[in-house]
Amino acid sequence: MNYFLINRKFLAYKLEFNFLKNIKMKRILPVWLAWLLFLLNANYTYSQQFDMLIRNATLIDPKNGINTPMDVAITDGKIAAVADQIDPGQSKQVIEASGLYLVPGLIDMHVHVFYGTEPDADYSNGFNSVPPDAFTFRAGVTTVVDAGSSGWRNFNTFKEQTIDPSKTRVLAFLNIVGHGMKGGKVEQNLLDMESDPTSYVANKYPEFIVGIKVAHYSGPEWDPVERAVEAGNIAKVPVMIDFGGHIPQLSLETLLMEKLRPGDIFTHAFAHVRGRIPAVDENGKIRPFIWEAQKKGIVFDVGHGGGSFLFEQAIPAIEQGFRPNSISTDLHIGSMNGGMKNMLNVMSKFLNMGVPLEEIIAESTWHPARYIQREDLGHLSMAAVADLTLLRKVEGDFGFIDTGGFKIKGNQKLVCELTIRDGNVVWDLNGIARPEWGKSDR
Repeated sequence: MNYFLINRKFLAYKLEFNFLKNIKMKRILPVWLAWLLFLLNANYTYSQQFDMLIRNATLIDPKNGINTPMDVAITDGKIAAVADQIDPGQSKQVIEASGLYLVPGLIDMHVHVFYGTEPDADYSNGFNSVPPDAFTFRAGVTTVVDAGSSGWRNFNTFKEQTIDPSKTRVLAFLNIVGHGMKGGKVEQNLLDMESDPTSYVANKYPEFIVGIKVAHYSGPEWDPVERAVEAGNIAKVPVMIDFGGHIPQLSLETLLMEKLRPGDIFTHAFAHVRGRIPAVDENGKIRPFIWEAQKKGIVFDVGHGGGSFLFEQAIPAIEQGFRPNSISTDLHIGSMNGGMKNMLNVMSKFLNMGVPLEEIIAESTWHPARYIQREDLGHLSMAAVADLTLLRKVEGDFGFIDTGGFKIKGNQKLVCELTIRDGNVVWDLNGIARPEWGKSDR
């Protein structure tokens, strides 16, 4: 046998084997690299246990007694961690919030959002109410309570038309008037003020209906109040009352000390309206029974509105140490472009009247959550719903208007930078939750 021939064949086999081996390796190597990268990325993703992290803000959480710089992490729409410092590498999204205040999503306990196009319907499926999402998130509000726009006869329409499609959490006080707040003779009809059907509908929708509302009745009887309280007793919910305009005038002291129960809500606390004596008397002093009523447990709500907030009432009251239990707007078409404007503008008025920011936040978050018996809201405890607001306190030269046509000057104003609802960013004024163009891998 030719030695050289055998050696050449062996060499050829060896070259072919190496060639095939290299081909297979070139095919296999990318697969292994891909798997390696996948495993590394999966491990990194797994290590990112939070969906969102808000860093370096001053956290004000009145329920938990927190007013200090802290980080807050969110996962699956819930509060997942609250700590002095949280590793940003553990979160898929990091929001830097230095210089800002992080607070629970604001709760506006008095609005009118049963908007519609029904003629002569006022606030009840009419033109006087407004769509909630157009006004809430930009002011840091994540939850509103409609104050009696609907009654038991048309609550289903309100639910289908406003509550269900809104991104804002919409709750309701059910009007003791079956047709709701349609104005005029409709709200003067005692025959349409029934405790049983009102409480029945309230009990049917406990996840949405948080109380009963009385408003705008001008007769001399106490019947609307008494029927609303009866419905409240049956449904085990509070009553909110817009009181005044009665001919002849009914006693405010009797209302607060005899007719209403602890936990019931007296809105428009700083108003001076026809048919109702104001809380602050002609000498600038809080009436003694106002102090007693608050001590009893009556909730004094701001309910600013288009005609129910006067500095002549609010400033003397604040100077004497009287505080509203809750801050609310009474949002509707007659207030949104007037002195009220929005929730943060109302809160800023109290800031410039000398009320500490921590108290203002409590009166706009945890306090109203308790009054409407929704203690799952208004705080940032572990596993709580991730409704949060980032506020900036701006210094400058500002003016604030009451509903009587007067203004005060102030040097502080609250601005909403970011609103988060159920763990999702729904308002971002300056893009702090977004990567900067040209400086991101996206």
